[in-house]
Amino acid sequence: MNQGTYPLAAAMVNQLNRVDMISNNLANANTVGFKQEGMTEGSFNNYLNKAQKAGFNPTKINTITNTIPKLDGKYINEEVGPVVETGNELDFALKSPNTFFKVMNENGQVEYTRDGSFKKMDDFLVDSKGRNILNNDNEPIVTEDNFLDQISVVKIDFKDLEKVGYNNYKTKQGAQVEQLELNDDEMVQGALEKSNINTVSTMVSLIDAQRRFQQTQKGITTIDELNSKVIDKIGNNIQ
Repeated sequence: MNQGTYPLAAAMVNQLNRVDMISNNLANANTVGFKQEGMTEGSFNNYLNKAQKAGFNPTKINTITNTIPKLDGKYINEEVGPVVETGNELDFALKSPNTFFKVMNENGQVEYTRDGSFKKMDDFLVDSKGRNILNNDNEPIVTEDNFLDQISVVKIDFKDLEKVGYNNYKTKQGAQVEQLELNDDEMVQGALEKSNINTVSTMVSLIDAQRRFQQTQKGITTIDELNSKVIDKIGNNIQ
């Protein structure tokens, strides 16, 4: 592969990942409590430095491959989305950016969400997918008198979380979870937190990512055409 193709191919992969991520953001613009995702890029040299600091001693191949851009990681925009009144007594919005409700998933594990669009089902309080909302003891909440006081709210730093399905999160290993004793000052009843997606800027970012992908693709095609011409010319001279 021509050396000029390496960074272009890597850039294409990055832009494809950007398109996927931004498309997912845009698709969830109306999802309750959804948080926008972003990603960062770094050169291969950045990874070499990290590896050396971790005690590894990788070998540099050449200057070209060391400057290839690579995805450095993802991050979550923690900003609280707009809070909109709904008038539904089973809708709840969280005030602080690092607070979450607790939900029991299909495997009996605790997950965390900012989607407070709850409902009653079979005398239990559940989320929009029918999964149990939990109290401070990680038990399902029975919809009886004063059951709203039982809704558990916890504090977790976003850096200790990773996204899972249904707009929920799970904790990473070693995560610090602070269980709040009372939820009175943490929730707004009769309201929901909308996603923090700005549809206009997100659409602009999507168009930009697609254009960058097309540009790198065109660059690779141009290099391939030049290589073909050089090979043909050399072949003709040899004959």
